[in-house]
Amino acid sequence: MSTHVEPDSDTRVSSLVSGILQDAKQLFVQQMTLFQVEIKNDVRRTIKALIPLLAGVVVLFVAVLILAHSVAHFLSWYFPDLPLWGGLAIVGGVICLVGIGLLLWSTLALSNVNPLPEKSMEGLKENIQWKTKT
Repeated sequence: MSTHVEPDSDTRVSSLVSGILQDAKQLFVQQMTLFQVEIKNDVRRTIKALIPLLAGVVVLFVAVLILAHSVAHFLSWYFPDLPLWGGLAIVGGVICLVGIGLLLWSTLALSNVNPLPEKSMEGLKENIQWKTKT
């Protein structure tokens, strides 16, 4: 008993396999395009949010400098035995402690941030799992 495969059957199988590979390639290209679009959108939104944030930081920095200087002068005035440099040191120390606290807080918050686009990564993982199964 010999099994003879007809030429039409071979061409249909190879055509089917070729179609599957072409679909997989197209799906991969679409996933990469989605990945690029997601990253571009995230970068654009981040830049839009950072511009007013940075402007606010500069304005607040100037305000804190002026207020800190004013508080140092007030401390020197209120406590006549305290020299001006003592008032400046006290205010500077308090601002330094606040800054350290903010840095530690932001470090903790940033440790939970995932910079990769989640939707694209999930789709890519599914495609890789599908490819490894076939």
